[in-house]
Amino acid sequence: MAAKKPDPINLFEQPVLKVKRLTKRAELPSYATLGSACFDIASLDTVQLLPGRAHIYSTGLAFEVPPGYVMQVYSRSGMGFSKDTRLANCVGVIDSDYRGEVKVKLRNDGKEIINVRAGDRIAQGMLVKIDQWTIEEADELSSTERGEAGLGSTGI
Repeated sequence: MAAKKPDPINLFEQPVLKVKRLTKRAELPSYATLGSACFDIASLDTVQLLPGRAHIYSTGLAFEVPPGYVMQVYSRSGMGFSKDTRLANCVGVIDSDYRGEVKVKLRNDGKEIINVRAGDRIAQGMLVKIDQWTIEEADELSSTERGEAGLGSTGI
């Protein structure tokens, strides 16, 4: 008798990320595939994004990021490669003590109008474990082979 294959959903212990819908129209984030590192975040707004312009899109969602984690918000590959659109701030940082709505500011770097409709996936989020460090002033720093050599000092 062949061994039963494990249920792919139960391969990993799955921690819980609490998400509050601020409106019934908001879509809960979801992973597109079992191997997805990020969950997709959808727009609540329908807005045309003109070339060279940016718009702040509502998601209608608030997150309870656990202490010791940060939620990072990234551009979606499909938006960037297909439509020349990116997050205006490149990477969003949602701290564990923030409970307000997560909004996404997209910028159209292309030459075509981008039609973003309510429900379109406009960004992706990932929770990352973090440490808070003690910040200490120092009179001296340890030396390294590179030292103070700056931009381009290791070659192109």
